[in-house]
Amino acid sequence: MSWSQPDWATGRLAASALIHPAIHPAWGAAIWSVGMRPRHLHPSGLNWQAPSGASGSVPWNIVVLLTLLTLLPAVLMALTPFARLLVVFHFLRQALGTQTAPSNQTLIGLSLVLTFFLMQPVGASIYQAAVVPFQRGQVDALGAVERGTPPLRHFMLKFAREKDLALFLELAQAPAPARPEDVPMRVVVPAYILSELKTGFQIGAALFLPFLVVDLVVAAVTASIGMLQLPPVVISTPIKILLFVMVDGWNLVVGSLMKSFS
Repeated sequence: MSWSQPDWATGRLAASALIHPAIHPAWGAAIWSVGMRPRHLHPSGLNWQAPSGASGSVPWNIVVLLTLLTLLPAVLMALTPFARLLVVFHFLRQALGTQTAPSNQTLIGLSLVLTFFLMQPVGASIYQAAVVPFQRGQVDALGAVERGTPPLRHFMLKFAREKDLALFLELAQAPAPARPEDVPMRVVVPAYILSELKTGFQIGAALFLPFLVVDLVVAAVTASIGMLQLPPVVISTPIKILLFVMVDGWNLVVGSLMKSFS
């Protein structure tokens, strides 16, 4: 056992107190007990012991959790409706002709809020199936990930197209599953991403049509009256914004997007 300088000084003081007759023996024994008391604190001040009833190694659990936090942006894009929502909102901004309004931060924030709204039931199921047993020490981090996979797989299979699933089953050279629960996640995730992108582009194309009609009408009118030096977009953009506001476009777009996930 190694002592620091204060501990060595305390030990010498305690020894002299026990030997020197002028010092009361009780005081000497108390000083000696303080000086000889072992130090059980970890040098870094962190307690790496697993909590009572916890399963697995605490450092490995921390490594797994930090890895999941690092992959959180990719998980958000690949396993949630965030991609579809963001694609539709960008198409809408291009159709309106406003280059920077709403800003990218506004569209991303709106997509995040709507994604949280849609994924809240799935998150509650994952919490009950994986997080609660992990907090009670019944499973380790990897076991919690395995338990949280079925609710997420069920959600993605609901919106993944059969054509995309068949494509990635063929690419993976995997046999046709007997049940939806038997489809591996390495097939479900890319199929879900392709399905979401296709759906987002379909909705974006449908949003473009009415604004394209406005652009064509404005361009025809300006050409017919000889206003060739004035770009048609200067006139059509305010008209499209006014039309979008009058029909309460944000309510219609967001409401249609939410209903597409029901």
